Amino acid sequence: MTYAFDFSGFGLYAGMLARGAAVTVGLTAVSTVLGGLVGVAGASIAVSGPRTARAVVAAYVELIRNTPFLVQLFFVFFGLPSLGIHIDEVQAAVLAMTVNLGAYATEIVRAGIDSIPRGQVQAAMALGLHPRQTFRHVVLPQALANVFPALLGQVLIVMLGSAVVSQISVPDLTYAANFIQSRNFRSFESYVIITAAYLVLSIVLRQLLNRLGKRLFAGRAARATSAVSQAGTRRRGKLFARASIADTTANSPAVSPAVSPAGRTERSS
Repeated sequence: MTYAFDFSGFGLYAGMLARGAAVTVGLTAVSTVLGGLVGVAGASIAVSGPRTARAVVAAYVELIRNTPFLVQLFFVFFGLPSLGIHIDEVQAAVLAMTVNLGAYATEIVRAGIDSIPRGQVQAAMALGLHPRQTFRHVVLPQALANVFPALLGQVLIVMLGSAVVSQISVPDLTYAANFIQSRNFRSFESYVIITAAYLVLSIVLRQLLNRLGKRLFAGRAARATSAVSQAGTRRRGKLFARASIADTTANSPAVSPAVSPAGRTERSS
């Protein structure tokens, strides 16, 4: 049995494929930024938040990680309107992808925070850094640098998983493939093209994010150490200034109270 490939008619749909690729990239970019912010916030709460907040974050992570993304997407698109929240298909896709990536990013970033030696935090606190400053300048940069490869892998998984958003009529790459094969009845060729497109997008996205990560996190540990050193220098400067003022006050000669001639006259009399 032989199969004759025929890609001759696919040039007519080049524009549709390009628009589908643009939609896929756009969904991935927006959900990556929003999901990353959700992950950082969730990880900070999971590490040092109140007990109730930690329980909420843990429940959110377990719920998302143990349910299919397609079910989450249907819940957002079909379930929220029942609650009076009406959003279109693109907004539903962005929300579902953000919620999904945020749950996985929470666990990844939390693991990165736990990997930072406790001594660095204690040193920063001892040198006068506020807890928020310690988290922002010492802990978080090193944590993100440590787990960046895992975050990158999760972003690629979310991008590839975005193929299911075509089920709610989002015009992404998979939607384009479904439309094309329904018109020319060349299903094999349609999905070969889409497979190649996803492969190229994954490779390009990985290379771009790897370069971005190298620029963002190169020397992060050194800069975190520098921030602690600068805080220590400022604190030592303040302590030295206080000590100098105290020494000056202690070594200054005592000033005797002035006595008026009238007072001497009164004592002599």
